[in-house]
Amino acid sequence: MPDFLCTAAARQKVQIAPSLLSADFTRLREDLERLEGEADLYHLDIMDGHFVPNISYGPGIVKQIRKLSDKPLDAHLMVSEPERWISPFLDAGADLISFHLEATPHPHRLIQQIKAVGCRAGLAINPGTSELLLEPLLEELDLVLVMSVNPGFGGQSYLPLAEKKLARLRRLASEQDLPFALEVDGGIKRTTIGAATRAGARIFVAGSAVFAADDPAAEIRELKKLALSSAAEYV
Repeated sequence: MPDFLCTAAARQKVQIAPSLLSADFTRLREDLERLEGEADLYHLDIMDGHFVPNISYGPGIVKQIRKLSDKPLDAHLMVSEPERWISPFLDAGADLISFHLEATPHPHRLIQQIKAVGCRAGLAINPGTSELLLEPLLEELDLVLVMSVNPGFGGQSYLPLAEKKLARLRRLASEQDLPFALEVDGGIKRTTIGAATRAGARIFVAGSAVFAADDPAAEIRELKKLALSSAAEYV
């Protein structure tokens, strides 16, 4: 198991997770090769056209991505009935599987299902969902993903309302010595990563900001530099 979440130090580390939804799938090998030295993990946006109004890709593509990279794969299931998809994405090579609180009536059971097969478990919430609903589950989680856009499409604008959620979750993690890492996804770029960092996020999903850059690897370095500078201000 990669150590990207395994230790307290890893959970505090600033990490950039390029979203492969924004990659060019006709030249995916080249895109990944350009990022291998800079990306910390890869974020996989899995959409079913039902839970969100878009369709992306499934376990077959993830299996091919796994062949192209040894980086941790962060599978974000934006799907209805996520319990049906745990085994397929685990078999495809995912190291972390996150599902949406809004997508299942039995989130605790599903967290246990993910961890029982040796995978890291994450839970995501939409902008309109209160972080308070996560509190009974936080001790069980390896990661909490706060959406800073409404999920379904890349390239959307960052919603600052995510910052209050991040700040509260960071306080809970600190006060109760909880084990989860804190990730933010949506509209992350040079002008927004500082605020998200100061609010408490440490893993940043960045799609169009990375892949639309002339030099994606350099863009990751710049994003990380800005996040590290803001993390130093965090109290």
